[in-house]
Amino acid sequence: MDRVSLVFVSHSADIVKGIKALLYEMQPEVNIAVAGGEEDGGIGTNAMDIQQAIDSVYTNKGTVILFDLGSALINAELAIDMAGEERHIKIADAPILEGGYAAVVEAGFGSCIDKVIDAAEKARSMRKIPQD
Repeated sequence: MDRVSLVFVSHSADIVKGIKALLYEMQPEVNIAVAGGEEDGGIGTNAMDIQQAIDSVYTNKGTVILFDLGSALINAELAIDMAGEERHIKIADAPILEGGYAAVVEAGFGSCIDKVIDAAEKARSMRKIPQD
């Protein structure tokens, strides 16, 4: 079954590698790629790495990108432009870990890209500590 794929973008390669490992354990049937850090091991993002990550996991159901900080968004938008208009790629306005968790679960169900985005974005209001 074709599923929505996920791309995680962070200024830190270690962060996105850890997120990928965690989420892959939970849902190994969803294709996940990462782009993070600079080639020299430093902190940063770049559009070419993000575009390569998209290319490596893209499916006909589309790809959702989750990111950590502002300039990662700018580079993700550039990567989408480079990928071409015919591709179905969207950016989730969601916390990278909690949103990623919700997205990978929804994608694992075989949901459409809009449902995956919605699940990720609802994570913004998710409470971690129950209210008494």
